[in-house]
Amino acid sequence: TMYINSSGTTTANGQAVGFETEAFAIADVMKYVRPPVHTVALGQAFGAAAMLLSQGKRGYRFSLPNATILLNQPRSQARGQASDIAIKAKEVAANRRTMCELIASACGKPVDAVMQDCSRVKYLQPHEAVEYGLIDEVIENGQKKSSCSTGIHVTTRKVKCRK
Repeated sequence: TMYINSSGTTTANGQAVGFETEAFAIADVMKYVRPPVHTVALGQAFGAAAMLLSQGKRGYRFSLPNATILLNQPRSQARGQASDIAIKAKEVAANRRTMCELIASACGKPVDAVMQDCSRVKYLQPHEAVEYGLIDEVIENGQKKSSCSTGIHVTTRKVKCRK
């Protein structure tokens, strides 16, 4: 199980703290390993972290009820000569496309729809993330018991997607 509480690759004020390619590497490994990867959002799953949240095995992508999930596009802090900035802009655009393709595939949405949603900041509460297809369930106390492979019992309530 992967517990996700991350601001993604940027801080709240836009300062870079990582690269999207690092998140792509994690997503690749999640798909490569044989055991199914379960994901759980707690606190925040912003940007690349939201993409990783969506990459868990379908049926096992969860969020705690007070988590916040954010879709956005990668940012560039490019500086220097115009040619260097143009190179970085091309890389950021390619990373944006890759991230949106991964999210679209996980959510069963057209890539163009996800690209549009990521063009501006889009906050999702957990039940909205279920409707969007990023996650499958919101884990809440006192509703339904399900057991994990670890032998730990988790109390959950399913939130169904309206179609």
